[in-house]
Amino acid sequence: MVKKTVTVRREAGLEARPIAMLVQKASQFSSRVYIEVGSKSINAKSIMGMMTLRVGNGDQLVVVTEGTDEEAAAKEIELYLEAQ
Repeated sequence: MVKKTVTVRREAGLEARPIAMLVQKASQFSSRVYIEVGSKSINAKSIMGMMTLRVGNGDQLVVVTEGTDEEAAAKEIELYLEAQ
């Protein structure tokens, strides 16, 4: 299992379009991918689950991946969230 704390660096935060892109990226991996914000843990491959998050630019969250390609999945999600 890989856990990484990431600071969101997307100007608009995580709104509908960035969330859809994040779900697409997470879905490319066979590993389980979760985003933790506070006490919430959301499956990053679930568009409906991800839409419940309220994450803005500068907010921190934790990316949790587990599976055969967990390192690659964690890195890809981290790069996407930190892209400006």
